[in-house]
Amino acid sequence: MDILGIGTDITECLRIARMIERHADLFINRVYTPDEISYCQNRKQATQHFTGRWAAKEAVLKALGTGWRRGISWRDIEVRNEPGGRPVIVLRGGAKQAADALGADEVLISISHCRTHATAYAVAVRRDRRE
Repeated sequence: MDILGIGTDITECLRIARMIERHADLFINRVYTPDEISYCQNRKQATQHFTGRWAAKEAVLKALGTGWRRGISWRDIEVRNEPGGRPVIVLRGGAKQAADALGADEVLISISHCRTHATAYAVAVRRDRRE
């Protein structure tokens, strides 16, 4: 496995809570996919989960080396959870194109949050294709 890029982000939960409070569905639907919205809203501490996904999206873009450039939208990066809870990244659109250009076929992610902050760490990798 080759590591092609790393990224990290830390975000205040209060910042995301205020965005949700001010802009409600407009903000949520612009940033999160329907599956992410459902996942977060079904959690006891929904704001912490929304913030964790925000941080994950930021960390992924840093790992891909792109930042928020034209052609990449928030919803191009989706955080899903495997049955055991492990978060996985699904890329589409401009984010998928950026990963392909980098040669990354997977972005590994770790997310953690508490009452006040959420943090995420992303690693863009190319799996060894030799058999």
